[in-house]
Amino acid sequence: MNTDKIYAEAIVNEYSKKSASKVVALRKLDRAAKMPAQIFTYTFGVLCALVAGTGMSLSMGVIGAGTAAFTGLGIVVGIIGFVGMAVNYPLYRRILQKNKDKYAGDIIRLATEIAGGED
Repeated sequence: MNTDKIYAEAIVNEYSKKSASKVVALRKLDRAAKMPAQIFTYTFGVLCALVAGTGMSLSMGVIGAGTAAFTGLGIVVGIIGFVGMAVNYPLYRRILQKNKDKYAGDIIRLATEIAGGED
C-alpha cells in the first residue's frame, strides 16, 4: 500500500473546491424547517422556568419582603411560569408544522431527485 499516494489524495480532497451536493442541500432545508421551532422552544422554556422559579422564591419569602402581598404575587408569577411551560410543547408543534408546510415542496422535490438518481 502506497501511503504517500493516500496522503496526497487526502490533501487534495481537503483543498479542492467542493460542489454542494443534493444531500447537503436537503440537510440544510431540513435544518431550516426545524431550527426556528427548536430555538423558540428552548428559549421560551428557559424563560418560563425562570419566571416560575422567581414566583416560587417570592411565595416562599426567599426574595422580597416575605409579606402576604409578596406571597400572593409569587403565586401569580409562578402560575404564569407554569402555564407558559405547559403551552410550550403545543407552540413547538404548531411552529414546526408551519415551517414543515413552508419547506415541504422543496424538500420533497429534492428528496425525490436524490432517490430517483440512485436507481
